[in-house]
Amino acid sequence: MSLRLQRVRELLKEEISHILLREMKDPRLGFLTVTDVEVSADLRHARVYVSVLGSKEEGQATMEALENAAGFVRRTLGERVRLRYIPELVFVYDPTVEKAARLERLLASIRSSKEGGSS
Repeated sequence: MSLRLQRVRELLKEEISHILLREMKDPRLGFLTVTDVEVSADLRHARVYVSVLGSKEEGQATMEALENAAGFVRRTLGERVRLRYIPELVFVYDPTVEKAARLERLLASIRSSKEGGSS
């Protein structure tokens, strides 16, 4: 991956995070984190990976809100970043944080059962 493409990815990730966390007022948005942004080589398309903490229903509601807000986010990006093309945004659910939390709970459970069993 080129250095320029990497810089664009990081810029988009930072700006999209800022827009979602500070400028969107949709009550369906849960506690979310932009985990990654993949940009096509021609910079016309971007996949924005988002993790959501909360229930499955909260995650679905957040993803629906993001789909509805893609145009707003793109317009706001256009006002902030200096790129020839502002990419079309597609939000993708990223279960990584959820999986890590589940794994941590499992490991804690194993540790506590070992501590309880050795007494």
